[in-house]
Amino acid sequence: MASSLTCTGVIWALLSFLSAATSCVGFFMPYWLWGSQLGKPVSFGTFRRCSYPVHDENRQMMVMVEECGRYASFQGIPSAEWRICTIVTGLGCGLLLLVALTALMGCCVSELISRTVGRVAGGIQFLGGLLIGAGCALYPLGWDSEEVRQTCGYISGQFDLGKCEIGWAFYCTGAGAATAMLLCTWLACFSGKKQKQYPY
Repeated sequence: MASSLTCTGVIWALLSFLSAATSCVGFFMPYWLWGSQLGKPVSFGTFRRCSYPVHDENRQMMVMVEECGRYASFQGIPSAEWRICTIVTGLGCGLLLLVALTALMGCCVSELISRTVGRVAGGIQFLGGLLIGAGCALYPLGWDSEEVRQTCGYISGQFDLGKCEIGWAFYCTGAGAATAMLLCTWLACFSGKKQKQYPY
């Protein structure tokens, strides 16, 4: 099986896949923000949450349903900032995944990735990482929404966690984006083999 990648390119392909997978897993998981409500642990992602309050008709009180799920609609996401964050981060993850899968194909297909294609792929990875980074930066702007304030003790605000704390999925998403931007983008420049010049 011929490869269109140099030794550096193979490392780039593997690292690209790991960084894309890390960002995508972090983005999908609802553990960006941790808190508690009615004595139960609550966590939020950009478009998902775990544990939510419902009114129990039999007992005439609020109870927590301990399960994870998406918001019922896009408009159901607690704040406009989180909606933008969902779109921007999702787009960035999509770009990283596209480049990672192309890079992995380059390990098996000859003449798929030239030096120019590698550099373009690196640029796309930088853009993807930048979009995810922008999404992570936008996320704290939604901490003043009513749902978050109920969980964080009504003392949270934009860039103020109150009684909540940042979860592992936020760090996971950011770490994947940082790796893609700083390391994969640089390695991509040396990933493709020089194309053969044909006499015709």
